[in-house]
Amino acid sequence: MELILIRHGLPERIIRQDGSPADPPLSKDGHQQARKVAQWLTDLHIDRIYSSPMQRALQTAGPIASQKGLAVVVVPGVAEYDQNSELYIPVEQLKELNYERWRRLMKGEVDADFPEFARTVCNSLGEIVSQNKGKRVAVACHGGVINVWAAHVIGFEAKMFFNPNYTSINRFMAASSGEMSVITLNEHTHLN
Repeated sequence: MELILIRHGLPERIIRQDGSPADPPLSKDGHQQARKVAQWLTDLHIDRIYSSPMQRALQTAGPIASQKGLAVVVVPGVAEYDQNSELYIPVEQLKELNYERWRRLMKGEVDADFPEFARTVCNSLGEIVSQNKGKRVAVACHGGVINVWAAHVIGFEAKMFFNPNYTSINRFMAASSGEMSVITLNEHTHLN
């Protein structure tokens, strides 16, 4: 089966003062990116589309699902590690606003129980793989989710090791016998 992980489009910057989760929607550019990735996938047959419950992922999945005539299946286990954070600052802005925090993020140091996050992601994506033998499915998710799954497939420790572009396409194959492989990481030609 083919598992396609699609990072969400560019979200808005949100900082909550009441401690509630930021969970930002897509920005205007993010909505345009979501339309572009859906258009890029027009000729590709997709059997099912899944999404993180977070707004930025759901809004990225929407145009793909609409184009394919599919319902979006929400999977809580592919939410980002920062799902309960009261702030979301796009990485590009974070570098300007808080260089030290950006540097820690780029080194893979996140404010979360990363091993637990990785277990949840791998279990959730593993379940999607096992339920879709012989099919091609897409999952709208997050940079941390893509990093964890790529590390899992490659066979090294779960960590943040690259920064997927917004709406990048990341393809993996999974055989019924259990072997998995990375086909591509960070495809983003559709944004040009």
